Amino acid sequence: MKKRLPLILILIGILLLILPWAPLIKDEVWYALKGREEEPKKFSAFAKSAFAQYLFDKPTAYNPVNKDFALVIEKIGVNVPVIKDVYVSDESAYKESLEHGVAHAASSGYPSRDPGNVYIFAHASLNFWQLGKYSTVFNLLRKLDTGDIIHVFYQGQDYVYVVMNKDSVKGWDTFPLERTVIEPVLTLQTCDPPGTTLNRLIITAKLLDVL
Repeated sequence: MKKRLPLILILIGILLLILPWAPLIKDEVWYALKGREEEPKKFSAFAKSAFAQYLFDKPTAYNPVNKDFALVIEKIGVNVPVIKDVYVSDESAYKESLEHGVAHAASSGYPSRDPGNVYIFAHASLNFWQLGKYSTVFNLLRKLDTGDIIHVFYQGQDYVYVVMNKDSVKGWDTFPLERTVIEPVLTLQTCDPPGTTLNRLIITAKLLDVL
């Protein structure tokens, strides 16, 4: 047993190093094996309205967790509740919200056909055991590209957004939340790289339709 003890300790050390990365590794494997079995629908800026209507006649294969306020991104397997009116400066409230879903910024708008910025944020986390059930839900958010479709279910309606931009900003940069918009916009925010506070990944999408 004494001869095996160093090997056992080494294996335990390796396991402890790998464990924080387990959710990210799992998500990457899922994306590689399952995420592209059916290429998610993309919206082309050149699509005619009749074609667009046909394209979205069955808007999502996912049954949303609720229709009061939920986020569905088929491409990366996201189907989660959205917790309303979370203050971005209140870390304890933010962590509490991640026990129940992803967070909607209290200072931002709600899904609507009117101009406004719906701001939803969550961790892309490695220390998942500290930050709640939904702390890793945005681990694959960086996989989204221009033209990808995002669904926000709100008060029984399906708000369909199309990704227009992907960017990385410094952690102190509040522009994505405070910017003035002239159309209905959805902003998704998470850690970049996952598990760090160095930057924030910002996905900007505009409203395509309400179903």
